Amino acid sequence: MSAEVQRKPLSVVGHFINGEVVADSNRPQDVTNPATGEVTRQVAIATSETVREAIAAAEAAFPAWRNTPPLKRARVMFRFKQLLEEHADEIAAAITDEHGKVLDDAMGEFLRGVEVVEYACGIPELLKGDFTRNVGPSIDSWSEHQPLGVVAGITPFNFPAMVPMWMYPMAIACGNSFVLKPSEKDPTAPMLCARLLKEAGLPDGVFNVVNGDNEAVDTLLHDSRVQAISFVGSTPIAEYIYATGSSNGKRVQALGGAKNHAVVMPDADIDNAVSALMGAAYGSCGERCMAISVAVCVGEDTAEKLVEQFKARVESMNVGPGTDTSNDMGPLVTREHRDKVAGYVDLGVEEGADLVIDGRDLVVEGHENGFFLGPCLFDNVKADMRIYNEEIFGPVLCLVRAENQEQAMQLINEHEFGNGTAIFTRDGEAARFFTDNIQVGMVGVNVPLPVPVACHSFGGWKRSLFGDLYAYGPDSVSFYTRRKTVTQRWPSGGVRDSARFTFPTND
Repeated sequence: MSAEVQRKPLSVVGHFINGEVVADSNRPQDVTNPATGEVTRQVAIATSETVREAIAAAEAAFPAWRNTPPLKRARVMFRFKQLLEEHADEIAAAITDEHGKVLDDAMGEFLRGVEVVEYACGIPELLKGDFTRNVGPSIDSWSEHQPLGVVAGITPFNFPAMVPMWMYPMAIACGNSFVLKPSEKDPTAPMLCARLLKEAGLPDGVFNVVNGDNEAVDTLLHDSRVQAISFVGSTPIAEYIYATGSSNGKRVQALGGAKNHAVVMPDADIDNAVSALMGAAYGSCGERCMAISVAVCVGEDTAEKLVEQFKARVESMNVGPGTDTSNDMGPLVTREHRDKVAGYVDLGVEEGADLVIDGRDLVVEGHENGFFLGPCLFDNVKADMRIYNEEIFGPVLCLVRAENQEQAMQLINEHEFGNGTAIFTRDGEAARFFTDNIQVGMVGVNVPLPVPVACHSFGGWKRSLFGDLYAYGPDSVSFYTRRKTVTQRWPSGGVRDSARFTFPTND
């Protein structure tokens, strides 16, 4: 008998195509619990053929679904919302198990996604066009929103439930069919949602999930049956998705990276600002595109107060497995990503920034193989440093010192990213000047994570967004439909016009 330990066969997360779970078996990939480092299951990695099968299923389901009355589509969304709420604990647990974020944070992510489903329940109102009678003699005109056809979404690991729900509920409610390619790092939550959509009464083929890598992405980008693609991820990939999808005639919205700044003014409530920044910088281990990763302190006194308070508060933070609700922060998603973030901390030291709080040596008792990194804080960070310019996507906060508000705003406006920002102040004039003149898409005043609610739309400026339309909210109706304008005349009384060779007018 071999002395080698035989690993117990792992369950495999497959794909959801045409209402059924299917799996490729040629390229399974391990899925790891970040808190333990243990491989808990595998995920099937789709071949191009499997992706094309999903597209074909979506294409076949589209004609009947587009002709389904919006009210009936809304009823599916109402039922889906109910089922999501009934299975909230199961989905949140899956997020924590595969991503690592603290369970309360996983539930918060999930509920923000459900809010978009709730918005989609109003689709009969959102799809109403406009009508004008007698735009000309016996001529009526109206516009309407028509669905595109097969549309696709490519989503990141950091929000495995919420970000997909930014896309498919509105796309489906608008009458499209959908193919989702979620992150292969945490695939279970999207598959659970697919099952619940089917249970809610969505016809087979309208919603499909393919787990995969760049082969799946490229198949979606090049297949002529896919009319539009939504993407959330890093800026280099967003730029690639936008350029490739657009060159293939697709409508594309590609949300990229961020380096979100928070300006702390001298008159700010420092206690409140530090509390807000603690959660914004270290919540979800910094793996948020809206995380605050730079605090710009206006004035030396402001900076010194912030550093002093951060030192005290970080010492009281609890870091450990996300299943323990007493913890404030869990692990990073993979060992490779943990090492990448730690490498940025090494780089910041080499660049000459002051490492005030060093989380690299953190060891969580009983979880020594987990992918943990403690909170890190750099002071005296300069604008030419890589740790300032590049998205780290981990629990690393950089403090930059500015002499005044204008200098602080200049730093933000000159940065290549323009996703989110915030200002902490008691001065209404300063806040108004900031919100009017800052070159960023989402702005908070004494709010560190200005993520719009579902009835508004989410998106940044500059190299944080490629495309003209934001995610979810009113922009999603524009993105997932085409406007068609119809001008109609029914002559009355048997009167027939003679031929006219001039451009028609109302004269």
